[in-house]
Amino acid sequence: MDNQNNKKAAEGFATAFAASLAASLTEAVGAPLTLRVLDTPDLSPRHGQPVYYRLTADGGVCGQCFVELHEPQVANLGSKILNKPIATFSSEHADALEKVILSATDGLAGVLSAAHKDLSFKVDWVEDLAFGGMLVVSLAASIGEDSAMPLLLHFDGQFLAGLTSAPTSGDGVTDERFAIAPANLKLVMDVELVMSLRFGQRQLPLREVLELSSGSVIELDRQVDEPVELLLDGKVIARGEAVIVDGNYGLRVTEIPHPIASHLMR
Repeated sequence: MDNQNNKKAAEGFATAFAASLAASLTEAVGAPLTLRVLDTPDLSPRHGQPVYYRLTADGGVCGQCFVELHEPQVANLGSKILNKPIATFSSEHADALEKVILSATDGLAGVLSAAHKDLSFKVDWVEDLAFGGMLVVSLAASIGEDSAMPLLLHFDGQFLAGLTSAPTSGDGVTDERFAIAPANLKLVMDVELVMSLRFGQRQLPLREVLELSSGSVIELDRQVDEPVELLLDGKVIARGEAVIVDGNYGLRVTEIPHPIASHLMR
C-alpha cells in the first residue's frame, strides 16, 4: 500500500511539475512546448552523458527530487533559451535551463500551496550523480514537430514521505493532495493538454486479440445513438455528438457532467 501511495503522490507531483515547467519553457524558448507524464517508463536508448538538476524542497515538504536529462537534450533546450545555434553541450546550456527550472518551481510551489504550505525550492545542476533505490517517474517533452525528449524524475524517501502526508481538515477529512488554487490556474493556461474521444470499448481475451486481421470487426459496448465521451487524462470531462468538420472528426458538446475546472482542482 505504501508503494502505491508513493507512486500516486509522485505522479501527482510530476503532473504539477510538468505543467509549470512546460509553461516556463514555452515562454523561454518562444514556442509551444508540451510536457506530459508517461504511464509506462520510456526505455528508449539515451545519447550522451546524463545531466541532473536537483530540486531541494523546504517548508511544507522537505527532501530532494532530481530531474534527469542528457547532454544533447540540455544543449538543444539551452540553445533555444539563449536563442543561439544548437552546439555541443556546455555549462552555458546547463545554466540557462537551470534558471528556467527555478522559475518553474515558483509556479509549482503556488500550485501545491493548497496541500503544502510555505513550500519553496532550490535548484542546482549536478554531474556524475550516483544514486539508487529512488522512485522514478517518466516524462516526455515535445516542441513543435521535434521528436519527444524523455525526462526522468527521481524522488528520494524523505521527499516522498512529505508528499504522502497530506494535511487533514477540521472534520478529519483528508484534503486533496494536489488541489490547484483558482488563482494559480493562470500559471498553466497556455499548457497544451491531450484529449481523446471514446466511441466505446470492448474487453477481448488475448486469444481473440492475436487473431485480429485486416477486415476483422470488433463490436463496441456503445449504441449508435449514445453520446461520445471526451476524455482528459483518462477522465470523462464532456459528452456529445460526433461531427465532421472540414473532413476531420469533431465533437459537438451536449453535456458537461462536472465543471471542467474541477478536474484540475483535484
